[in-house]
Amino acid sequence: KESSGVDGIMIARGALIKPWIFTEIKERRHWDISGSERLDIVKDFANFGMEHWGSDDRGIETTRKFLLEWLSFTYRYVPHGILVHPPQRINERIPSFCGRDDKETLLASPNGQDWVKITEMFLGKVKDGFEFVPKHKANSYS
Repeated sequence: KESSGVDGIMIARGALIKPWIFTEIKERRHWDISGSERLDIVKDFANFGMEHWGSDDRGIETTRKFLLEWLSFTYRYVPHGILVHPPQRINERIPSFCGRDDKETLLASPNGQDWVKITEMFLGKVKDGFEFVPKHKANSYS
């Protein structure tokens, strides 16, 4: 407070898009997190979900539902190392880009089917006829 004059801050959606933001704040740096490191976070999310809701069919599908909603936010993250003008602003709409590897490119996909593929890496194949439609408008351009 002495240096900034600020009593507090709100992070909210920023933490949905970039859950490691608290590490960045604590260490006062931008973390150029790799696609593999991000997938490790997704894996942890899946494991925590199964721990909480169970690893039976119902628990896996509940975990998948929450994971897909979260992925519908996280795809908006652009790795710090490839930003033209860092840091990225939360309301900035970055044009499509290819990541530095296939994992980054998959994680940056705005396509819900790609998010389903990501969940299948950790939760197994979805049942035939499965469809996902995000419940919020955070991924829309309008």
